[in-house]
Amino acid sequence: MSENPTTAESIPAPDPEPDPAPGRAADSAAEPEPAAAPELSIAAVPAVEPAAAAAAPGSPLGSAAAPEPAAEPATAPGPAVHSIAAPDPDPVPELLEAPIPAAPVIPAEAALPIVAGQPAQATGIAPGGGLLRPGTAPRSGRHRVVIIGSGFGGLFSAKALRHKDVEVTLIAATPHHLFQPLLYQVATGILSQGEVAPATREILQRQSNAKVLLGEVVTIDPDARTVTARAPGRTTPYTVEYDSLILATGANQSYFDNPQFAEHAPGLKSIDDALEQRGRIFGAFELAELETDPQARQRRLTFVVVGAGATGVEMAGQIAELAHRALPGEYRRFDPRSARVILVDGVGRVLPAFGDHLSERAAARLTKLGVEIRLNTMVVGMDATGIELKQGDGGHERIEAQTKIWAAGVAASPLGRQLAEKTGAEVDRAGRVKVNPDCTLPGHPELFVIGDLMALDNLPGVAQVAIQSGRYAARQIGHRLDGKPDEGPFHYHDKGSMATVSRLSAVVSIGKLHFSGIIAWFLWLVIHLLYLVGFKNRLTTVLHWTVSFVGRARSERAVTAQQVFARTAMNGAVAPGLGPMPDGDHDRLM
Repeated sequence: MSENPTTAESIPAPDPEPDPAPGRAADSAAEPEPAAAPELSIAAVPAVEPAAAAAAPGSPLGSAAAPEPAAEPATAPGPAVHSIAAPDPDPVPELLEAPIPAAPVIPAEAALPIVAGQPAQATGIAPGGGLLRPGTAPRSGRHRVVIIGSGFGGLFSAKALRHKDVEVTLIAATPHHLFQPLLYQVATGILSQGEVAPATREILQRQSNAKVLLGEVVTIDPDARTVTARAPGRTTPYTVEYDSLILATGANQSYFDNPQFAEHAPGLKSIDDALEQRGRIFGAFELAELETDPQARQRRLTFVVVGAGATGVEMAGQIAELAHRALPGEYRRFDPRSARVILVDGVGRVLPAFGDHLSERAAARLTKLGVEIRLNTMVVGMDATGIELKQGDGGHERIEAQTKIWAAGVAASPLGRQLAEKTGAEVDRAGRVKVNPDCTLPGHPELFVIGDLMALDNLPGVAQVAIQSGRYAARQIGHRLDGKPDEGPFHYHDKGSMATVSRLSAVVSIGKLHFSGIIAWFLWLVIHLLYLVGFKNRLTTVLHWTVSFVGRARSERAVTAQQVFARTAMNGAVAPGLGPMPDGDHDRLM
């Protein structure tokens, strides 16, 4: 889940998976499938004389008549890419490393436009509807849906299409689906990264109409209906064609126009972030054991968390429990309970989305754990050894702290702004794309933007918005393919919010019901366990929770210098290859 720090996690009460019943995404009454069109390369496409092109009556886009192309062997279903030679017998012809020429022209006789509210064989555009793929049809005869992103929105939209006669291609920059609500437990040694990040292709392995491609999308061409992505270790990008596109790339960390803060205060949006934070947190205690100067030791043992939303509160609470409950007795030269944990935010209360009562309960619990709360306080400066704060009364304060954690803001993926510029759509201040009520872009009914990347009705950046909008986009595509009317505007059903504060303490808000304490904590455990993907991940998570919450230990404490230094090394702050570093660099970064 991509989370706005001022908005707590949404309670992900499980929705039943869509069944193949009327009105659902799993509708099974599909229209007869058109004959598979022959695969065409540039060399195989016959020239179309201008005189042969005539607009189809009643269609505003028209349909050009063209000579029948020479028959060629049909290929296996899959997103097609441009070819510069005759079709290769390789089973994955779309992953080409050769330069990609312009899209080939497909004769209009092979085109069967799919129109919202009409059977698949119909031509023209229904009132209020739109062509999903004007002027062309999938070469395999199946509608091609490309999903960008493997988060909650991307994964749930792919799964919602499992019973449809479509080809689903999910493209993501990482090979895993990240369960972001539990990422802070990876950072604090409770869970392993594998438990919150199962492989996406393993999740979809039984879905025969879906495949997964690794790559970071660099370009979307709405006119050519293509997506170009670049994969690690490949010098040449690859291109995939689509008939419908679902953009679900979520949000990144935002430093509010202070990108220099990122070097000293990493965020918590990815597995890399969590492992780096783990290395910094546990490394701080290890290095404190080596310090002989009391001031230097205290600087090692001071942790500043910026942002008092759900992620910030959960991180502050777990670091405090680590110092006061898990680590005492392990070190000989200092007491881990002397560590300071400071929570900073510019707003006037912690967990502001929960209301005054639950906010006060959470603040009281944090204070009891030993967390220092600084509200109405802004971060104005930061370096390797400390952080500078500006208080609400205008005063300034510098806190000597080696470890800083940023949980204070999010910004939409840059891909959303790129797509908006190419389609004429607008974006808000956070870079989110302003969409139609049906989550599509104005003038492009084949382009869906969902989850954290869409700006619609001031919806929060929580997991349930991504899940529900992903399923909605899949249902819309299914309705159009089945010739059914669209189901109307997207409506978000708020299932409530919850956040943990510490062991045996959480806050829950469901409609008019607000409660906290141990009951809220157990509810939090059950809900999050249900939404973890895979039985083995649930089982090992329960075992690790037992070790950490019933006992006192942390099962995942293995850290390496590479985890801590890799991000800055890749950004050029440390010599590439992690070779010998100048004196002081370890202190500067860890």
